[in-house]
Amino acid sequence: MQSPTTLTVGELRARLIHKAGEEPAFRARLLADPIGAVQDEIGLQPPPGFRLEVHEESPTTGHIVLPPPARLDEEALSHAAGGVDWSYAKQGWG
Repeated sequence: MQSPTTLTVGELRARLIHKAGEEPAFRARLLADPIGAVQDEIGLQPPPGFRLEVHEESPTTGHIVLPPPARLDEEALSHAAGGVDWSYAKQGWG
């Protein structure tokens, strides 16, 4: 298993979805307390004010996640292109 400092956002998302599919208790926690569940899973603190929303699809409800607006600064562009550098653990989520 990869360490949290080498995961991209996509890899983290896939890891969480897989675990939620395998472990009903984790799925329930992820829905009820996304920050706490992710924090326990990867061992990192989010930066102050960071929000995380987890939605569950159903046969009658789907979700579309839009990327941020096109006007991104250099730091945001680097995160979008290569994922988050989780090595910022002491400072919060990359």
